[in-house]
Amino acid sequence: MKKYILAIDQGTTSTCCALFDKQAHIVAILRKEHRQIMPKAGWVEHDALEIWHNVLELITACLQQASASIEDIAAMGITNQRETTLVWDKHTGLPIYNAIVWQDTRTAAFMVDFEREHGASKLQARLGLPANPYFSASKLHWILKNVPKARERAEAGDLLFGTMDTWFIWKLSGGLHITDVSNASRTFLMNINSLEWDAEMLKAFDVPRQVLPEIRSSSEIYGEVAHPVLKGVPISGNLGDQHAALFGQCCFEPGEAKNTYGTGCFMLMNTGEKPIFSQNGLLTTMAFQIKGQPAVYALEGSVAIAGALVQWLRDNLGIIKASDEIEALASSVEDNSGVYFVPAFSGLFAPYWRSDARGVIAGMTRFTSAGHIARAALEATAYQTADVFEAMRKDSAVSLSTLKVDGGMVQNRLLMQFQADILNIPVLRPQVDETTALGAAFAAGLAIGFWSDLAELKKTWQAREQWLPGMDEETRKSLLAGWHKAISRSYDWV
Repeated sequence: MKKYILAIDQGTTSTCCALFDKQAHIVAILRKEHRQIMPKAGWVEHDALEIWHNVLELITACLQQASASIEDIAAMGITNQRETTLVWDKHTGLPIYNAIVWQDTRTAAFMVDFEREHGASKLQARLGLPANPYFSASKLHWILKNVPKARERAEAGDLLFGTMDTWFIWKLSGGLHITDVSNASRTFLMNINSLEWDAEMLKAFDVPRQVLPEIRSSSEIYGEVAHPVLKGVPISGNLGDQHAALFGQCCFEPGEAKNTYGTGCFMLMNTGEKPIFSQNGLLTTMAFQIKGQPAVYALEGSVAIAGALVQWLRDNLGIIKASDEIEALASSVEDNSGVYFVPAFSGLFAPYWRSDARGVIAGMTRFTSAGHIARAALEATAYQTADVFEAMRKDSAVSLSTLKVDGGMVQNRLLMQFQADILNIPVLRPQVDETTALGAAFAAGLAIGFWSDLAELKKTWQAREQWLPGMDEETRKSLLAGWHKAISRSYDWV
């Protein structure tokens, strides 16, 4: 009996490798950061080969940490930062340009023109998404247009495109070129109704069909690892990171939702087997698909800057030396003293979708201290979540009674309590914080029978901690009013 499922969670700032046992406990886990390459304002890139070498190193080290061998691994699953775009030579395996990260805004003006030409409502009906540089299509278009000879090489069939999941599966398997429905739904190239590449969008972005991977379900045996690091292990799970977190939080029924607090902040609600098209600035996306079963849809609210704001306070402003110092600094003051921090560093995502917005700290006086700014930074994540929460309620007609939370920031108890207060519902933290990696493991394990069904997975979920709301309604309304006033001040800077 093979003991473990291995999961790779390739995120925006780091890559994680984890081993899970049959009880969904973490047996071993390791993480490694990679460089953030910023050649110009608004440009964010990653070195895909650096990340690939990190993956290999982490797999080997994780097996060593667990005193495990390849023979102990039943299957592997992959989850990834989603819209980040890579093009590579299929003969050499070398990227032709750095991976362009989901946060990158170099194509913002192009997408404004694109929406004007194609119509926002028409695009939403086909893709479930607003026209925004966030998604992969305009990044792919930029690479094909700006890298010398890229377009002719693509048309000759010599180049391949993928998000990071596709790149790793191709590298690990020795040439399998696939993605899953959740990642494909974030490219701005997949028809949200047919779950196939949309011919009209390919034409509009001038993307040759042959560069695109095959779209598969999120849980099936795609093939085996050919690389010596895990040779012979089935690759059987693949989900975009936020979809994996939804799956890892066991939100299998319509109306169940989770919020992940990472570099950005992402709330997803399972909406069942039919897409709901948002009237309130949310994305219609895939939740997951198990092979042989109907695809499941979700509504998503994406916030660009959450944990990244804490990093900014550390690296750019220098008011903390380590990220975990922010809670103590924020707790050194009783409240925000009227200070609000809108972290629109690359525009605002859901539910506003304002690429012209930029970061604003509002409401400062001579009394304002580093503690107030730290507190305002933490509260910004909770306010942005509250905006998404309200949009989700309007679109789905579902009032959530609890919110499951995960990601690095859930260890910040001040933030979690404020989140419960501002939403006025209990906030639940699971036993396993690494729900993104767990979701990839669940998908991989289901495909090979390591776990029998969703009901067995659901039995593994338990709450470790909960925060109950304790704020009065008048205070809540006043704080939200101040936040929305600050949001309006961030508009029209670009």
